[in-house]
Amino acid sequence: MSVEARHMDRALRLARRGAGRVSPNPMVGAVIVKHGKVIAEGWHRACGTDHAEVDALKRAGTAAEGADVYVNLEPCCHHGRTPPCAQALIDARVGRVVVAMIDPNPLVSGQGVRMLRDAGVEVVTGVRQRQACALNAAFARWIVHGLPRVTLKMAATLDGHTADRDGGSRWISSPVSRRAVHRERAASDVVLVGEGTLRSDDPLLLPVGVRMGRPPLRVVAAASGRLPEDARLFASVEQGPVAVALPVDDDAPEATRLAARGVELLRLPSGAGGIDLAALMAALGRRGVTSVLCEGGPGLGAALLREGLVDRVELFLAPRLLGDPGARPLIGDLGRIRLDETLDLRVTRLGRCGPDIRLELVPVAAANARS
Repeated sequence: MSVEARHMDRALRLARRGAGRVSPNPMVGAVIVKHGKVIAEGWHRACGTDHAEVDALKRAGTAAEGADVYVNLEPCCHHGRTPPCAQALIDARVGRVVVAMIDPNPLVSGQGVRMLRDAGVEVVTGVRQRQACALNAAFARWIVHGLPRVTLKMAATLDGHTADRDGGSRWISSPVSRRAVHRERAASDVVLVGEGTLRSDDPLLLPVGVRMGRPPLRVVAAASGRLPEDARLFASVEQGPVAVALPVDDDAPEATRLAARGVELLRLPSGAGGIDLAALMAALGRRGVTSVLCEGGPGLGAALLREGLVDRVELFLAPRLLGDPGARPLIGDLGRIRLDETLDLRVTRLGRCGPDIRLELVPVAAANARS
């Protein structure tokens, strides 16, 4: 491993500390190296606080002059909540800046690098670019398209069942897989379920047993406001925000009572079988949501896939067979009945999670449309 790659790997690890804390900002880490030794590190902790480069420069002080700075995202060159980082690096008289990826933000997108070079600072780009792009994929989706990155999480037996015919689903996957899902919740802006999952599983949807920066917004996509008011989710608004997305013209008294208890109502146009899911994603994007983790059942998952709203599928396969054709399937009706009509996915990661198989997949059509 090269020295540059090693220092950038450290910057990426520092950046990950901002997961679940900095959105809608990107996760950024910075490492300052002089004469082959790390003299300071920094990372972005929350919106409105110092960016990673400034955090590291403050720790380095005057020793930053002539040093190399490793940062996983191009330093910003515009005034937002904080001053531009590119100018801070210039003012600190650093000698060299190594950047993993160019900022997809149209307000930056190469201009930060240009600003540094115009000031005489040497800039190297592309070190650990693939890893940097993966880390901030949600930010890139939101800053370019105004929409959150949607991950559909599913867990199933090897024969493709998510629950038995009576609805029992605890526990299909292993404790190791469930902990991975809790980490994913903690890193997400929104955790989404449908009305069916709310009724059958009575989930809380909060991260448990993992470090959490701020609780995710927990959203129920509902066909109406006639929801079980005694659900654990609605009794936990003091632990983290809860919202119900329902048709704009719905006047169910249950929804009114839930709103009085602190549940936010997201009024949206109606769609097939419920709300317009594309309108939901657009509404979430407008409020700065960059990532959505869908933990709904086969119906909501199928609806999101049919609408082309899924960016990533995370599938946990338990080494178990149920063998009951009446059990709940992995996915609902996609409106396809022939093999030449299948919704194709590309495997982007394959590994083990305890005894389970963990797959990360990308819908091919969505990937092509967004490339």
